[in-house]
Amino acid sequence: MNVVILAAGQGKRMHSELPKVLHRLAGRPLLAHVIATARSLDPGIICVVYGHGGERVREALDEPDLVWVRQEPQLGTGHALAQALPQLNTTTPTLVLYGDVPLTRAQTLRDLARAAGKAMALLTVLLDKPHGYGRIVRSLGKIKRIVEEKDATPAQRTLRETNTGIMVLPTARLKDWLAGLKNKNAQNEYYLTDVVAAAVADKVPVHWTNPADTWETLGVNSKAQLAELERVFQRQGAEALMRDGVTLADPARIDVRGSLVCGREVSIDVNCVFEGEVVLGEGVSVGANCVLRDVKIAAGTRIEPFCHLQEADIGARCRIGPYARLRPGTVLAEEVHIGNFVEVKASQIAARSKANHLAYVGDTTVGRDVNIGAGTITCNYDGANKHRTVIEDDVHIGSDTQLVAPVRVGKGATLGAGTTLTRDAPAGALTISRAKQLTVPGWKRPVKKHKE
Repeated sequence: MNVVILAAGQGKRMHSELPKVLHRLAGRPLLAHVIATARSLDPGIICVVYGHGGERVREALDEPDLVWVRQEPQLGTGHALAQALPQLNTTTPTLVLYGDVPLTRAQTLRDLARAAGKAMALLTVLLDKPHGYGRIVRSLGKIKRIVEEKDATPAQRTLRETNTGIMVLPTARLKDWLAGLKNKNAQNEYYLTDVVAAAVADKVPVHWTNPADTWETLGVNSKAQLAELERVFQRQGAEALMRDGVTLADPARIDVRGSLVCGREVSIDVNCVFEGEVVLGEGVSVGANCVLRDVKIAAGTRIEPFCHLQEADIGARCRIGPYARLRPGTVLAEEVHIGNFVEVKASQIAARSKANHLAYVGDTTVGRDVNIGAGTITCNYDGANKHRTVIEDDVHIGSDTQLVAPVRVGKGATLGAGTTLTRDAPAGALTISRAKQLTVPGWKRPVKKHKE
């Protein structure tokens, strides 16, 4: 079938210069969610009708499989679909979706398409408080038309069955139906919903289905509604994780803004954010208030609270944090310890090595069984270029040491506390650099002068 996504709306109630369909839900633009659902249906064409925000919308999401049609001026949903009509295959039905309705399930749309057959089908929903929605008008149980609330009579406004806007239409009939639309209504717009009455007049059956959950049909017109759908999305994801055996300390306090794949016996504490593609191996635990972005963590590793990990590959049975930061290019082997207030960037650390306190390890290759003392810094940047540090196996680095790259520390070497290393340290030896300690007898501490 054809899929047309109407995404031209301005979204005045968002109070933002950002086009409404580019506001983010779970880390992705609203329109990206709708496009992903459309792709899952394997349609012949996906046509996006855009308008407000112009090329900014297209540039943000343009991909080869999408056909873009600009609606200018924006004269209503019927006018929007008419702009897409020349792009559509008239021998297959057309599914109409909306760029600000991001959570409709693919299965719901498949059911709607089956109900339509070669005719028409509407996705309708019963609401206890239908204010603001178009109402489904029936006669003898059959749908006769849709009336927008602003144009409805008091009796029609009492109806609870509402129009979601999502529909499947026989494409071959659309040219005549859209050409016959009038804008004699409260908003002076060409309503797509008026094609229902046209179909009834042409004796085309109008079928309907309902979604499994009302939230599938909710759109975003304000920041409050965006926040509401964010929580719906996250709750659905949390329930899926728990069904797969993940332990969540509080399913209301997790945010997945990408994909999260978990092995068995994974546990996640509160207020954790997962972005991009994150993989947690068997038995991994993630402490409270952590942010993980594009991270792979092997079995048995423990992430303590308040860690920020990005584009890192972490081996088995490691211990990270609390308050650790792993930046892009970090690769840790098994049983590595990265402790509190330690930052690692573009570095590879081999098995059983440790940096437990207050250290910066950047552009460094660290061997096995290395101990990096508190306050150690690899000085990798000379103001213009980055240089690399190599620390071989079984090295002990004392506290408050600076390694000025490029430099190599040989296997089994020891660096004394306070050393500033500017030349290679030989294997198996103690290297130390310190200023001579002096004591000045009779020295008096200055006394602050008081103003008269």
